[in-house]
Amino acid sequence: MELSCKSEYALLALLELTAHFNSGEPLQIRQIAAEQSIPDRYLEQLLATLRRAGLVRSQRGAKGGYVLAREPWKITLLEAINCIEGLDSQSSDAGREAKSVEGMVIWEVWQEARQAADAVLQKYTLQDLADQRDARRQLDFMYYI
Repeated sequence: MELSCKSEYALLALLELTAHFNSGEPLQIRQIAAEQSIPDRYLEQLLATLRRAGLVRSQRGAKGGYVLAREPWKITLLEAINCIEGLDSQSSDAGREAKSVEGMVIWEVWQEARQAADAVLQKYTLQDLADQRDARRQLDFMYYI
């Protein structure tokens, strides 16, 4: 299991929106892209996907941009990644049609691994990531004093 570039960029964008959540001010695509080194056009597509899933809202106008649609402590990493990767919380039944016993055994172990990964991702929220980022920045800052 690997974190795709697509999911990583989406999480970085969501983390940037989390950092500005309390201000209530929307962030423009170019601001998020510059801060997180994400290509503008790619970010535009990711934010559209996140908007359709109800994770972010867009605001039009001169001071428009994107904001989180819900509180960051209510958006799990699993929800964000499933939105971007086009997965639902229910795993595929394709493996059950395996032609061999070996194929069935492999599919069952793979399902167990996916469930374990999903459980970890469900446990963490955007707020948890922001808190960990802030703690790490504080440690880095103190280390260099």
